[in-house]
Amino acid sequence: MTVVYVLRAIWMFSAVGIIILVLLHSPKGDGLSGLGGQAQLFTSTKSAETTLNRATWILTVLFMGITVILSAGWLGK
Repeated sequence: MTVVYVLRAIWMFSAVGIIILVLLHSPKGDGLSGLGGQAQLFTSTKSAETTLNRATWILTVLFMGITVILSAGWLGK
């Protein structure tokens, strides 16, 4: 496997992850409670929103960075 294939796999994973995380966000700040109850993983709704925001930003930066690398053709084909 080449580096390009590994980057493409990470790129696709980050794209799907961004979609899922954005859908988990609530427009009114309810967080994960809109899924039928508060998540047991988080101690509060604010904690859940903070974690979702951080994960979304990390995946967004990763996605955009890999997009620039792949589209610029720096690694060849």
